[in-house]
Amino acid sequence: MSPLIHRHHEEPAPEREPRAPLFGPMLRMTVYLGEADQYQHHPVFSEIVQRAHRAGLAGASVFHGIEGFGSTSLIHTARLLDLAEDLPVAVVIIDEEQRIRDFLPQAEEVVTQGLITLDRVEVVAHRIGPADGRG
Repeated sequence: MSPLIHRHHEEPAPEREPRAPLFGPMLRMTVYLGEADQYQHHPVFSEIVQRAHRAGLAGASVFHGIEGFGSTSLIHTARLLDLAEDLPVAVVIIDEEQRIRDFLPQAEEVVTQGLITLDRVEVVAHRIGPADGRG
């Protein structure tokens, strides 16, 4: 099983009403981590996604990098098997500015090493299909 495919919660996430599509000026939070970063014995990236869902944010995506380095200056890469540990991960959340700013303390709580950035984005299209994903 890939280290990124990890469910640390036994129960499925509670159902909630879908958010209306985003449009116009928004704020993007990006959290840069290592895939091995842990919070209470769970991957930090997963903890952020779970908290974002509970907070009612519009969505969160986790992107797995193939190479990178951070404050330690050690290069982590998927190209060499012996160095393919703790690859970079980015969690990206886009929502209304106040919702992101209200959520920021939760992200800061679980990120003990890494980088959190905020930047303004403009959403020009946000298509929402059926909940079953077959749309």
